[in-house]
Formats: sequence, structure tokens, C-alpha cells
Amino acid sequence: MRLFVFRAFFIQLLLVACLFSSARHGFASGFGIFTQSADALGQANATTAHSDGPSAVFFNPALLTELPGTQLEIGTTVILPSRDFKAEDGTTADNRDTAYFPSSFYVSHQFGDRFSAGLGVFNSFGLGTVWDSDWPGRFIATKSRITTFNINPTLAWQLSPRISFGAGLNILLLDAKLKNKVDLSTFGEPEIGQQFTGSGEAAGFNAGILLKLTDELSFGAAYRSEIKVDIDGKARFDIPDSASPLISLLFPETRGKTAITLPQQFTAGLAYQFTDAWTMEIGLRWEDWSSFRRLKITLRDPVGGETSSLAPRDWHATWAYNIGTKYRVNDRLAIMAGYLYGENPIPDRTFEPGVPDSDTHLFTLGTEWSLDHLKLALAYGFQLQEDRSKRSNLYGPLANGEYENHLHLIGVSLTHTF
Repeated sequence: MRLFVFRAFFIQLLLVACLFSSARHGFASGFGIFTQSADALGQANATTAHSDGPSAVFFNPALLTELPGTQLEIGTTVILPSRDFKAEDGTTADNRDTAYFPSSFYVSHQFGDRFSAGLGVFNSFGLGTVWDSDWPGRFIATKSRITTFNINPTLAWQLSPRISFGAGLNILLLDAKLKNKVDLSTFGEPEIGQQFTGSGEAAGFNAGILLKLTDELSFGAAYRSEIKVDIDGKARFDIPDSASPLISLLFPETRGKTAITLPQQFTAGLAYQFTDAWTMEIGLRWEDWSSFRRLKITLRDPVGGETSSLAPRDWHATWAYNIGTKYRVNDRLAIMAGYLYGENPIPDRTFEPGVPDSDTHLFTLGTEWSLDHLKLALAYGFQLQEDRSKRSNLYGPLANGEYENHLHLIGVSLTHTF
């Protein structure tokens, strides 16, 4: 009976540690990914009302009606994050992130004058946060990774020369890995490592519209539905040799499950074509991160039952605003530039180092070379996140201090027109 009570207690302790683990990846609020094309990155993603590539599948499927023939695009973005932490007592820590490579594949085909189809395979959400195993916030998070793959078939219809509509299905696959330390010093035991891995799949939809208000002015809008993903996985533990044998009994490998609702997203833009060579677009993006209100994790305990616990997240919806321009120097060369400002969804009461998000400024430049049926786009972005402080909140005084973040983004994509 006493062993059962101890087991139940330690399962609760484990749940608290799991609930404090989350994660993040760059270029959007929360852990959305919008690095879907080097051409779009060069314009700070101001490509909802105009586009000349099949990545329109992601940004606005209605734009597929503007693409002639069959086009295929592949691309990737190198994301180099840097995160620094300074505790209230002066202790410092650096995030041990490596490079990340969210990648994409798009293909489009035009059927006659009015119908088009497209397919995209890309990373729509993701994150990566890696801290030292002995840093002050290790009981909240040491390593957090989420990877998603979105398979997005789409259809587009040109209702009239000035109105087009597109829609698609989103099939999302998700993998997660969350690591942190568990503090057992109260019981005279050493720290143990904890890792939760899981996966899930779900489906949603996207839609878009393109209105050519005049020969020079276009309006575009696109919507992606929220997607609820049920995640099944397991928790396992790294128990040092110095721990008592009882710890291995209390922390066996166990099955677990959770769920996350990825937010609905809305984008809109106005594009103006000053000349045949010069286009500029201003736009906005809304992400409803209020879908991430809480995190519930359920673990199967060592005696066959289940124990669940809840932790509030209370994230809120965010807005981002962008402006981008593209100028074609000649038939071979184009240059691009853009700026984006984005809000972060995390309130002070639930801010924690697994997702050290803050309001962001993105500055971008890009270029594009065309040769016969090939088009190569290169882009660079510098994402500066405003400094953020953590004070005692839901997570207590753990990892209190100042957080500084920035990212370098290098995008490349190659498009072939058949």
C-alpha cells in the first residue's frame, strides 16, 4: 500500500514536469512556420495578393490560377537561432540550438483557362529549443522539439477574369520530443532526466480568394482552419547510478497521451503593380493562439491506472503586419525586400523558457535569377525578437531572468516550369 501511494505521488510529480515542457521554432508567433519559399521570404511573406510560383498553395491557393503550365518548386530555409539567458543572480546560459531546415515541395498545373490544381508538402508548425542540462531552468525544459509535415492538395477556379477562388485539404503529421530534469533533492535523491516522445495525425482545410480590383491593384485573402492533434507517446527516464533502487520502480517507462489544437490563421494583402517590373504588397496575418488554452497530459501509472493533470497556457490571438516589394531589373534578375512586425501570444503569467517568445521584427532581402525554364531564388532574413523578462509566475521563480533572442534565416528555392 505504501509503495502504491509513493508511486501515485511520483506520477503526479512527473506530470507537473511534463506540463512545464513546451517548445518553439522561429519566424512566427507561437511555433508556426512561414518560411515556405525563398521568394516569399525575400518579401517578408507579403505574397497573399500576388505570386509567381507554386508556393501559392500555402500562401493563397486562389493564386494558382495565375500560374501557366506546370510548375515544380523545391526549397529549404536554414534557420540559425541564438538565445541567451541571464538570471537575476547574474548566472548566464546559452541556448544550444543547432541549425534547422524547414523544407517544402510544391507543384501546380493549369487545366485550360479557368481551373488549376496544386500540391504542397511542407512544415507548417515546428520548434526547437535546446538548453544545457545544468542550466537554471532545467526543471522546466532542456530540449523541446516539434516537427510537423503538412500534405496539402488544392484546387483553384477562376470564376471570372477578376475573381479566383481556391481551397484545399490539410493532412498534418506531428512528432514531438520534450526533455527536462526532475528535481528529487527533497527526497535525498539526485536529479533524473525525463523524456516524452509522441506522434499524431489530423486534418483540416484551407481556402483563399483573389480579387483584381483594377488592372494594377489586387486583393488576396486566405484562411487555414484550426487542427486538433491527438498525440500518443511514452515517457522514459534517465536514472543515475547514485539513485536508490526505489527510484527505478517509481519511474518506469510508461505510456502517455495529450492533445494540442493548432490555431486557425487568416492572412490578407493588397498588391499594387506600379509598372510591369515593380510590385509592392502590404498585408496582415491573424493567428488564433487562444486555441492553446491549456495542456492536459495523461500517463499510465505503474499499477495500470491513469493519472491526468492540467496546466493553463492561456495564449491569445496575435496580429502581424508586413510589407514587401519585388523589382525585376531585367528578364533574368529580380530583387526583393521586406519587413514584418509580429506580436507574441504568451502572457507573462505563463511565459517559460521552452517557448521564449516575444514580439518580433523581421528584415529581409532577396534576389531571383531566371534562365529559360528555371528560376533560382535566394533570400536572407534577420529576425530580432524584443527582450523579454520572466518573473515569478505559474512556474514560480524557476528560470527567472532576462531572455534575448534573434534568428538568421537563409532561404533557397528552385522552380522549374514545364
